[in-house]
Amino acid sequence: MTRIAILETGHPPEHLKDDFDDYPARFRALLGEGVPTTRFDVQSGHLPEDPSVFQGAIVTGSAAGVYDDLPWIPQLIDWLRAARGRTRLVGICFGHQALAHAFGGVVEKSHKGWGVGLHRYNVREDAPWMHPRARTIAIPVSHQDQVVAVSDDARVIASSGFTPYAGLAWGDDAISFQCHPEFQPDYAAALIEGRRGARIPHDVADQAIDSLKRPNDRAVLTAWIRAFLLLTPPPVEDYGSGI
Repeated sequence: MTRIAILETGHPPEHLKDDFDDYPARFRALLGEGVPTTRFDVQSGHLPEDPSVFQGAIVTGSAAGVYDDLPWIPQLIDWLRAARGRTRLVGICFGHQALAHAFGGVVEKSHKGWGVGLHRYNVREDAPWMHPRARTIAIPVSHQDQVVAVSDDARVIASSGFTPYAGLAWGDDAISFQCHPEFQPDYAAALIEGRRGARIPHDVADQAIDSLKRPNDRAVLTAWIRAFLLLTPPPVEDYGSGI
């Protein structure tokens, strides 16, 4: 049985399509080899008829905002509300905002401007799927919109001064992150260069490109997401014979 649905809500910019793998391929790499997936083109109105057929679903990033007047966005929001509790849900960037919006939060285009480059977040929760443990994680980002309010049942699992609601969880079967663990630094840098000047100020772009040269924690966050979706048990701690 196919285990993970990839709900594709966006596509790479045209200038990057020839030089980088297709977007769903990066999510397959995030899940690791041997994990069966099925792609759904959400912008074309395609969504799983029965969420419970899948062990989990990933909602990808998109250039759209959840508040945009596009026919596929209300369809996705309704699907997420219906799918909650029937499969495990993961939202990435736009997907993070879509889950927050669907479950009672508020998303806006932030007055802080573009979040680009490598951002570091404080980890606010130690969930069973968070192995290896980390107190902070540094992950590439690319967003203008932000979650600015969350529902009463949401838990903040990662935050920063720039993005207070960077990671969210609802119950035990829905999580989301504003960052892009599937972005390799060279892809994130190329995305910034394509928007330099026209959409991202030169000084912001310069700082972001420089930040991407530093070590990142993509491997940590991808391990967390795999463990969450695939229900991988945490490692047994070896405390030694003296405990």
